[in-house]
Order: sequence, then C-alpha cells, then structure tokens
Amino acid sequence: MSKIAEAFQKHPKAFVPFITSGDPDLATTQKLIVAMAEAGATVVELGIPFSDPVAEGEVIQRANIRALKAGCTTDKIFAMIKEVRKETDVPLVFLTYINPIFTYGTDKFYAKCAEVGVDGTIIPDIPFEEKGEVLGVCKKYGVDLISLIAPTSKDRIQMIAREAMGYIYLVSSLGVTGVRREITTDIGAIVKEIRKVSSKPVAVGFGIATPEQAAKMAALSDGAIVGSAIVKIIEQHGQDAVAPVRRYVAAMVQAVAGK
Repeated sequence: MSKIAEAFQKHPKAFVPFITSGDPDLATTQKLIVAMAEAGATVVELGIPFSDPVAEGEVIQRANIRALKAGCTTDKIFAMIKEVRKETDVPLVFLTYINPIFTYGTDKFYAKCAEVGVDGTIIPDIPFEEKGEVLGVCKKYGVDLISLIAPTSKDRIQMIAREAMGYIYLVSSLGVTGVRREITTDIGAIVKEIRKVSSKPVAVGFGIATPEQAAKMAALSDGAIVGSAIVKIIEQHGQDAVAPVRRYVAAMVQAVAGK
C-alpha cells in the first residue's frame, strides 16, 4: 500500500492543502509544510512554479510569478523536500505541468522524487490518453500518478477511475482554480460513478474556501482540497504566513471531520 493510501485510511475524511513551492521563498515553504502536517493535513500538494500555469486562476498565477522571481527552481525544491523529510513524513504530491518534468528529464525527475520522498504527482495538462509514457516511469520509481476527473469527463469517468493511483482529484467546477461562492456540480453523482469501478479515495478540489464548503464536499466524498484560499493567506502575510495558515488548516481539518 502506498503512503498516500495509508494516509487516507488514517483520515477517513481528508483535508489536502495546496501551496506553491517557493512562495514567498523556499524557507517559508518548508515551515508551511511542517505546520500544515502538524495541523492535521492528510497530504500536502506542492505546486512547481511555471511561467504558463494554464489551469490556475489569478491568485495561484501570482504565486508562481513570486516564486520564480525569488529564484525558485525544481532542484531547489527537491533540496528543500530533503530537509522537510527530517521533520515530517506527511505524504507530498507535486502538482506540476508536464513541461517542467520534460525539461528536467522524466526519468531523472521521478528518480529524484523517489530519492527525496515525493509520493505522487498531479499533471493537469496531460490527457488521460497520453499519460502512458509518464505512467511507466512513475511505476518504475513507486510514485503515484494522481488522476483528475472533471464534471465534463462524463463517459470517461469510469475509465479514468479504474486506473487511478493514490487518490482521485475530483474537479468541482469548470474553469480555472480559485475561490467560488457556491459549487453547483452534482458531486454525489460523480462519486457514485467512480465508486462503481474504484475504491480509491476521492478528494474534491477547485473553489473550496470556507469550512462550510469543505464539510459539504467531504460529506459527499473522502475529503476536500484547498489551494487558492491558502495561497491568498500567504500572499497577505508573506514570511509571517505560517501561524495563520496553521490555524486555517486546523479549522478545515475539523470541518471535514464533521466537528
């Protein structure tokens, strides 16, 4: 059983925070990962900053720009994770576009993931039908390739779910990432479709910001993923973001657990 699968077993209702690596700097990212793990995060998703993040709304785009300006590189992120692993064994998942992986070298990238302790990757711009070459390398190094299922996946839902590794990232709404006032997608119906072919945990992301929204999504699935709302706190507080992010994550962990 992968470390990610174990983490979801320990947390029947999961909370998965996302932050952009290197925003505002890698020393703060390291502290944030540890603080979020201590606050009860099931898994931590880390963005690799990229100059053209197509799935991201303005909040995360700005975080990418800040991180790149601060000199963040993939190698520096790997070095930071090596340090993080001295403090916490919380599962870590890279959310990255395919370009940084190809540029780094696919085999070299996943070998490094395995070496420093990255447990999975999510690649939003690689279609299910084209994941073959990456999947082989993931399996070689024991890194989960996390699948995304969107409301538009329809007849592909079961096809994607059947082959899922780690957990399934269920995209709650169409468009780019960002906070939404309400989520109108029938999450329950999509989860039901997934459950017909897969027992992998399903976590819902995109547009969740409040404890109420997180609790609602977790009630329909296995957990909630939040990015933009956390990145906003980091944007506001910079290097002083660790304490407010810890408080936010702790509140969301309570909310998804129904407390």
